[in-house]
Amino acid sequence: MTLLTVWNENDPETPVLETTDDAEILAELTKLGARFSHWEVKDFAADATLDEIFALYTDEIEAVKQQEGYTLVDIMGLTPGQPGYDEAKGPAREKFLSEHRHDDDEDRFFAKGAGVFYLHVNGRVHALYCEPGDLVSVPANTTHWFDMGTEPEFTSIRFFHEHDGWVGHFTGSSIAEKFATFDQLYARRKELAAA
Repeated sequence: MTLLTVWNENDPETPVLETTDDAEILAELTKLGARFSHWEVKDFAADATLDEIFALYTDEIEAVKQQEGYTLVDIMGLTPGQPGYDEAKGPAREKFLSEHRHDDDEDRFFAKGAGVFYLHVNGRVHALYCEPGDLVSVPANTTHWFDMGTEPEFTSIRFFHEHDGWVGHFTGSSIAEKFATFDQLYARRKELAAA
């Protein structure tokens, strides 16, 4: 269940919107120039390689490339127990937790696991808790950050127009420290699902 939570940038305690309704999520993100959609989640073995997962989504990947003009696509993942997991999770999480922007769109499809994109636009912070099947596009030059949780587990397909378009330009702001974390939004999502 995808969750969108929106706060005024100066009030991280009181959401002005909290929704799991796909139509509401799409409407709100469209106002920001962001794209949001779902792909059918494909089944794959727990020990499937990244290449095997990537191959399952060939048709969907080609459709996005054609529609948006992407020339580069890759897949990455973090899973507890994989070689180098403990060394990667801390530095990777810290890097993306700082507010930044890119010269290119940031399109990401979640094949497995979850993550939260925070878009800081027009005086508001929009936190999108993504789950398997979610495809989100953060528009170029939109200030944002990404939280993969304290124990990250996800596999995502990423789209690029060019290699250096995805270099992060960090704002130096500490705003990300003020808002609900991945773990807090995960717990809230579970509460809403059980209600």
